[in-house]
Amino acid sequence: MGNPEQLVFGLDIGTRSIVGTVGYKQSMNDFTVVAQDVKMHDTRAMMDGQIHDINKVAETIAQVKHSLEKQTGRKLEEVCIAAAGRVLKTVTVHVETEFTQEVTVDTEMIRALELLGVEKAYQQIKEESQGDDTNYYCVAYTVIKYYLNDFSISNLEDHKAKRIAADVLTTFLPDEVIGGLYTAVEKAGLKVANLTLEPIAAIQVAIPEKFRLLNIALVDVGAGTSDISITKEGSIIAYGMIPMAGDALTEQLVGAHLVDFATAEQIKMDINTEEEVITYTDIMGLSQTTTPEEVRAELQPIVDSMTRQVAEKIKELNGGKPVSAVFVVGGGGKIAGYTESLAGYLGIQKERVALRGEEVLGFVRFQQQEIKKDPMLVTPIGICLNYYEDKNNFIFVNVNGESVKLYDNNRLTVIDAAMQNGFPNECLFPRRGKELNFTLDGVKRMIRGEAGEAAEIWVNGRPAAVNSPIEPNAKIEIKESTVGKAAALEVRQLPEYRSNITFTVNKKQVVCPKFIEVNGTLVSEYYSIQEGDELKLLSYYTLEKLLEFMDLPYTGHVYVNNRPAGKEEKVYENFSVEWSLEEKAGVAAAAQEYYQETAAEHEEEKQASSMDQQETRKTETQVLEKTEPAQPAGTVPVQGTSSASPLQSTDVTVIVNGRAVTLKGKSSYWFVDILDFYPFDVSTAHGQTVVTQINGEKADFSHPVKAGDVIDLYWK
Repeated sequence: MGNPEQLVFGLDIGTRSIVGTVGYKQSMNDFTVVAQDVKMHDTRAMMDGQIHDINKVAETIAQVKHSLEKQTGRKLEEVCIAAAGRVLKTVTVHVETEFTQEVTVDTEMIRALELLGVEKAYQQIKEESQGDDTNYYCVAYTVIKYYLNDFSISNLEDHKAKRIAADVLTTFLPDEVIGGLYTAVEKAGLKVANLTLEPIAAIQVAIPEKFRLLNIALVDVGAGTSDISITKEGSIIAYGMIPMAGDALTEQLVGAHLVDFATAEQIKMDINTEEEVITYTDIMGLSQTTTPEEVRAELQPIVDSMTRQVAEKIKELNGGKPVSAVFVVGGGGKIAGYTESLAGYLGIQKERVALRGEEVLGFVRFQQQEIKKDPMLVTPIGICLNYYEDKNNFIFVNVNGESVKLYDNNRLTVIDAAMQNGFPNECLFPRRGKELNFTLDGVKRMIRGEAGEAAEIWVNGRPAAVNSPIEPNAKIEIKESTVGKAAALEVRQLPEYRSNITFTVNKKQVVCPKFIEVNGTLVSEYYSIQEGDELKLLSYYTLEKLLEFMDLPYTGHVYVNNRPAGKEEKVYENFSVEWSLEEKAGVAAAAQEYYQETAAEHEEEKQASSMDQQETRKTETQVLEKTEPAQPAGTVPVQGTSSASPLQSTDVTVIVNGRAVTLKGKSSYWFVDILDFYPFDVSTAHGQTVVTQINGEKADFSHPVKAGDVIDLYWK
C-alpha cells in the first residue's frame, strides 16, 4: 500500500551523528519506516550531548532533511526531537496532604498533590543550583507510588482518606538546552512538533509496558553520554547519566595511534568487522596496521572504567542494589566486552545484560531493504513513536502581565502556568489562619485557624479554576488566595470547662464551676488562650476559695471530712465541709441565704429556658413526628432517646458510688442514662461481672431511676 497522508519525522541529534527517520504507525504494534538517513558531524559541533556550534549542527540537520525529502517525495516541515540525558535533572520527592476530617479523594485532590510534588522538586533544584541563573523547565513527571493513610496504593481516586501522599519523579531541562535545540532545528527550516527526552524515547521501544513490572535498567550508550533508566512495579522510577560513552573509546585510539578523530572512529568500528588486519594512515602520513585483538586490548581499560561507572549509577538509582537485568542500546554499547564487563560490576549473570536491537524492533518494518535492525536505531524509532503517545511542544501564555514559556504536554492547566511563573502554590488554594497550640492537663491541643478564600482566576477574561485547561497565548489573571482568621479560643469555650464539682457543706450539696489555671495563675472564663499556654483544670477548691464562692466567713474552726482544716486545705469532689457546733449557729444564716439565692437563680434559669424552648416547640414537635419511628409497646428507650418530648425535661440528682450525679435532658430516666453523666467504662472489663444496684436492690440497665436513688455501679 502507499504511504499515508501524514508521516512522522524524527531526528536523533547525537554527539557524533544525526539520524533522521520518517515513518507512520498503522496500529498499536506496527510502525513502518519509509526513509532513514544518517549524517556524521564534520567537526566537534556537539560534545557530550550538548550543542556547541548551532550553525554547524543546523547544516547537518538540513542535509538529513533534504535527503529524506528526496527519498519520500514529500516536503518535511515539522520534526520530533529529543534532549540528551547529559542535561537532564531528575528529582524524586515525597509529598503529603492531610485533611481535617475524612474525605473522598477526587481527581482535583490528586492533581493538587502531584503538583505539590513538582513544586517541591523545583524548589530542590533551585536550592541545589544556588548562584546559578539557569532557568529549568519541568518536562515530565511520574508518580512512582501513591499512599492512602500511609499504605501504598495504585489509585487514590474515590477512596476515603484522612491523609494522602505520593512519591513523585520529576524531570527538568535547562532553558539553554531547549533553546539551542530549537534554534538549530529552525535554522534548518523545520518547526518542532514534539520534544521528548532520549531516555524516554529509548525506553518506549526497548522496555514495553508488560516488562516494566520487573526491575530492569536500560542503558543507552551514545557518543558523549550513557543515559540510564530504571523500571520497577510498572513505573519508570529513575533517570540518570554518566558523561562517558563511545567518544572516550575513540579519544583513547587518537592518542595511541597518533591519528585524527575521524580515523580513530573508523578504527573503532573496524574491530567489529571480519577483517584480520586494520590499515590506517597516521597524522605523519605513514601507513600503519594493527589487529582487532590489539585494539580491543587497548580499549578494555576504558570499557571497564565506563561499565564500572554505569554499574555504580544503576545501583545508586536503584536504592543501592543491582537490577535484575540490563538492556543496552546505542552504538557505544556494541564495543566488544561491554555487556560482560557491566554484568561483572553489577554482580549478575552475564546473560542478563544484553544488547537490544532486532529483538525489540520486531514490530518495525523498513521499506529500505538494506537497513539492518540495530541497537543504534532504538532511540530514533522511539522519538517517532513518542509523537503518537505525547504530542507536545513549547507554548507561550501570559500570567499577570508576564510572558511564560511552557512545555506543552497536551494537558496544561492554569496551575502549570502559575508555577512556571513562580506564583507560590499555596497562594492558589485557601490558606488557613495560624493554628493555636496549648496543653490542657498535660495533653497537647491544637485548634486550626479558619480557611481563607481560594484564588480568583480568569482566563481570557472568563472565570476559571486552577485545573482549567489553557491554550497558546492565553491571558491568565490570578488574584492570590487569602489567609483565614487565626485560631482563637476562650477558656469558657473549652468543653471541659462546663463541668462542675460538687461539695457537701453543712450536709447540703453545693455545685461549683471548676477553676482553670493558666501558666500557674487562675483566670476568668473570658481569658483568650495564647500560643504555648499550659492550662490545668483544677479538680479541687481550696477551702478559702470555696468559702469566698459561697460568701461565707472563715472562722478558724472549719472541718473538712471531720478534720480541722486551714484556708489552703484542698477540698475535692464530694468532700464534706462543716463548722464546729458552737460556730454553726453563727454561719447558719449566711449559708441559708446562699442556698436560697442559688435556688432562686436556678428557678430563673429554668423559666428563661422554658420560654426559649416554647419558641421552637412546634417546629421540634413536627420534626419528631416526621422522623421518630414509633416505639413498640413495652420497649425501653435506649441511651440518647426519650419517649417524652424534650421540652418537658426534668433534672434528677442521684447518688452513684457515693457521688452526687445530676441527670439532665429527659422527663424520666433509666439506669442506662447514668452512663451519660458518670464516668464508667463498660467496654473494658475490670472484673468478671458488673454490679448494678438501686437502693441496695439488684437492677438492670432498663430499670427506672428517680431523684435521691442510691446507685451502686462497679466491677466485681
